[in-house]
Amino acid sequence: MPITDLSDWVTTQSQPGYVWYLKRLSGNDTLATGSHQAGPYIEKNFLFQVLPSLADNTRQNPEVWIDAYIDSHTDSRKVRAIWYNNKLFGGTRNEARITQWGGSSSALLDPDSTGALAVFVFHTSKSDIELHVWVCNNSLEEDFIEDHIGPVEPGQSRIWTPDSVEIFKYIPPSVNCRLTRDQLPQLWLERFPTGAEIITQVTELQPLTNLNCDERLLKRRECEYELFLTVEEAYEMPRIAAGFSTVDEFVNQAQSILQRRKARSGRSLELHTKAIFLEEGLIEGESFEHGVQSEPGRRPDFLFPSQALYRDNSFPKTHLRMLAVKTTCKDRWRQIIPEAKRLDERHLLTLQEGVSESQFAEMEEEHVKLVVPKPLISKYPTSVQPKLITLESFIGDVRHLRVMR
Repeated sequence: MPITDLSDWVTTQSQPGYVWYLKRLSGNDTLATGSHQAGPYIEKNFLFQVLPSLADNTRQNPEVWIDAYIDSHTDSRKVRAIWYNNKLFGGTRNEARITQWGGSSSALLDPDSTGALAVFVFHTSKSDIELHVWVCNNSLEEDFIEDHIGPVEPGQSRIWTPDSVEIFKYIPPSVNCRLTRDQLPQLWLERFPTGAEIITQVTELQPLTNLNCDERLLKRRECEYELFLTVEEAYEMPRIAAGFSTVDEFVNQAQSILQRRKARSGRSLELHTKAIFLEEGLIEGESFEHGVQSEPGRRPDFLFPSQALYRDNSFPKTHLRMLAVKTTCKDRWRQIIPEAKRLDERHLLTLQEGVSESQFAEMEEEHVKLVVPKPLISKYPTSVQPKLITLESFIGDVRHLRVMR
């Protein structure tokens, strides 16, 4: 679907009374893991707001039927929003989903849609609520949406309303990394901190030395984003409260905020990974190098042990490693193939919550090995899980190479 069509769709769906819910589809949302959930997970408190009759705690599993249109794939049908609430009646389940999408023929449930950015737009201004959906077909469409709304990362949800003064609302993780304005360094109120500065603060707030590096990485990422929002609010609100003399000033300020969020999203995982390497005893300049050139015009995120040894043809390539870092990998994994041509295998660290079996087979054909934090492995197909590498295992492999030298 051309970007021009998506642009028209965004304009059409940006009307007063429309509410957007954005997420990246996990393996449990689609049919990739065979979880039989039959529909994407949507945070129930959000559904209660847009579908108030769903929040009926006097009935078991209340439901609402909606006219739904997957405009990206020209598909329409009646779907069912349901609150599985048997926890109130002696059971264990308490979550909301939208089901009846039509099985694997639906773009929302297609295993190959795992990792894709999906936009759900609820037309709440009408007496009969409609739901319009766009499942992004490629990274260009995802970039177009994120240029307008801001980054949407795996495991996180976004809410946006065209008539809201907020750029978008964030459904925060359950961590405690918010600081008051008085607790922030004074310099951060005058100059927005760098990503590295924020991550240094996160390691002080959440040392988590009792956790393995996979769990530490995920928990610190949650903490870091919450801290980022705290800093953003403290830094930007005085400027917003001062007002704008022209619409252009307002638009420029909003774009500046969105671009900062995208820049943070693009670098965050890379910087957290580097911090964990150092904590785990890897020495920069000796065990690994960060952001150095491997091939002309190519800079992988990490080379092990060094650029010099990578370029030394007498050094055995079996003792070399390359690690790329990408928060999502659905289409972007192919970008890493030319980054270390000397190696037979390339490693890719991702936080994407699953891939389809066919996508993983393509990666295997190109000798790309996925590194996935251990808590996320269950979101991958059962056949794929044994072939995934945890971050802790990857670090152990790098340590072993150092001993062998």
